[in-house]
Amino acid sequence: MIQIRKATIEDISNISQIAINTWADAYKEILSDEQQEYMLNMMYSFDSLYHQMNNSQTFLVAMSNEEIVGFLSYEVAYNNRNALKIHKYYVLPTMQGNGVGSALLKYVESIATSQNIEIITLNVNRFNKTIQHYLSKGFEITKSEDIDIGNGYLMEDFVMEKKIDYI
Repeated sequence: MIQIRKATIEDISNISQIAINTWADAYKEILSDEQQEYMLNMMYSFDSLYHQMNNSQTFLVAMSNEEIVGFLSYEVAYNNRNALKIHKYYVLPTMQGNGVGSALLKYVESIATSQNIEIITLNVNRFNKTIQHYLSKGFEITKSEDIDIGNGYLMEDFVMEKKIDYI
């Protein structure tokens, strides 16, 4: 059974390790080793994750048998909109297909619903195979954007959104 809880500072090393393990699988054919290393250091170093946790992002971790197997970070009122932005969303490759990602998404959707948020938004690399996962969960591609992250690198993303329907 998958359990979701809010992450703490003590979870940073596990979150960082999941990112490293996931990126090796997800981005090996999309990004150079150098760009992966640059981005992992920029976004998943202890200092970077600590700063994110203590500022705009809330991190959730997915637990299976008392082990962290995935995580998701989000921000409410993103860009001063009635939107929830998923910034990071990764599941260990060995746990993909076991409902971990779906549990994280369902949890964050319940947060959005409880706060009357209209849209959940995220960015995904245009060449990432997980686009199909997001489409199957009700997300739609709304635009394409290139984000300069420094050192001569771009994030070449689709922006995807899911409207939250209230009955």
